[in-house]
Amino acid sequence: MPDLLGSSAAAAGEFPPIAAPRKVRPGLLGQALVALDQHRDRIEFRDRIAIADFSAPSSEPRFYLVDMLNGAATSFLVAHGKGSDPDHSGWVQRFSNEEGSLCSSEGVFLTSDYYIGDHGASQRLIGLDPTNSNAEPRAIVIHSAWYAAPEMLLSQPMLGRSDGCFVFGEAQIDYVFDRLGPGRMLFSARI
Repeated sequence: MPDLLGSSAAAAGEFPPIAAPRKVRPGLLGQALVALDQHRDRIEFRDRIAIADFSAPSSEPRFYLVDMLNGAATSFLVAHGKGSDPDHSGWVQRFSNEEGSLCSSEGVFLTSDYYIGDHGASQRLIGLDPTNSNAEPRAIVIHSAWYAAPEMLLSQPMLGRSDGCFVFGEAQIDYVFDRLGPGRMLFSARI
């Protein structure tokens, strides 16, 4: 199996720099691979996966696009939900699957189709676990917003917060969409 813990496309300058690349923690990667196997009947493409490491603060690149064929892992900043961080500390305190919670959810998501919504280009997510099964009715999606741009960290120590969506800076969203695509796994956890 390729070395999924170290290499990064960020070092190659393939997209706007966001911060020093981080490595996927081995325990989190192990859980993601188990989840990928458990949901193999629903995950059409297994060449790339996404992992959101909500054990890290929003000021660190904690969303990984992992190429399962060559082991490259690219990290990005990603915002979490307001309900998961009510004090706006930059750290996820809790997850929820309840409508109206404004929380991020944990578990396995299946990436779905793209659409144009309130935040421009967005990607639907389908929750495959009991911990995120309401992702569609809650409109938990991937999109971009100004409050998740790396420049936010120049004026405050954390990103802004979403209503539970996975939110990226506008300069990074096309790269994320291009590499992730529909039919792949997004694994969200805090371990």
